[in-house]
This record gives sequence, structure tokens and C-alpha cells, in this order.
Amino acid sequence: MLELGRAGTAGAERGEVPVLRDGEPVGRLRSTDFWKEGSAAVVGDRQWVLERRKGGALVGRWATEPEDAARLRAEQVSVWRGTWRADLEGAVVDVAPASWWQGTYRFTAGERTVAESGTTGGWSPRPTLTAGEDLPLDAQVFLLWLVLVLQRRTYGAAIGAAVAGGAVAGSS
Repeated sequence: MLELGRAGTAGAERGEVPVLRDGEPVGRLRSTDFWKEGSAAVVGDRQWVLERRKGGALVGRWATEPEDAARLRAEQVSVWRGTWRADLEGAVVDVAPASWWQGTYRFTAGERTVAESGTTGGWSPRPTLTAGEDLPLDAQVFLLWLVLVLQRRTYGAAIGAAVAGGAVAGSS
């Protein structure tokens, strides 16, 4: 199981979040642009740029590649259902909410579940990803980042709705 650790622990620098597999660091994630959902990831000795592109696609490319490259890509299929489709270097994976309440997702290739997300951390939940051995580590880290982005969006929408509801209730 992969999980995001606490910032600045397990060998990660300040402002970085370690990516842990069974408690051991396998990578690091650093937010580079909160508003554009940009991040930099290090998996092994490879550096990744993770970002949102025009049109809303979330992509991952090696830091050494041109800016228009995309090795990993996720695009929203349905806003109402909250479904996405990810292309992980040729392997297509459908992403669907497993639990709206818990903010978890199921990743399937055809009829086969290839990964599932979860959370850990109690008051400050952090995403986890349980995936099969056939899914490369780089792709797993991308899916973990995708879950993080989707959870941030959901959290932001919930805060916005609460603030708007408070403003309407306060104006009565």
C-alpha cells in the first residue's frame, strides 16, 4: 500500500510529502502551484512534473521532457458521476468514486479492479492507494496524486458550500 506521509518526515525536506510503501519511502511529492494543481514528484531517481492542463486534463511527464509531453494523463468523463479515465502509458484505467462519504476511488481496467484508494490520518486524512504488482510504481504515484487533487477539490467545494450557506442564513 502506498500512502502520503506527513510533510518533512521520512527523509522528505520541508514542504515535501514522502510517498511511503509499507512505511518505507519510495518517493516524494511537492506542491509547486496550489491554484493550478501543480506538483513535482520524485520516484526513485526519476523526476516528474504533475500538472493540470488547459481543458482540465491532469498530466504527468518526466521533468526532462518538453512541456507538451504527457506520459500519464487523466481526464474527467462525467462531472455528475465523478468519473475519470486515466491513460497510464498505454494502460487505460477507469476511475470512479468507491465512497462519496469517505472520498475514496476504485480504479478498474475492464472488469478488473487494479487499485483502490483509502485514507489514513484521522483528523488530517491523507490518501492511500492499494494496487496490484502489475501497476508500475510511477503510475501508482500518479494515481495517488490524482486522488489527492480530487480530495482537495471536494474539500474546497464543501468549504465553499458551507461559506455560501452561512452567508445566505446570515442574511435572513
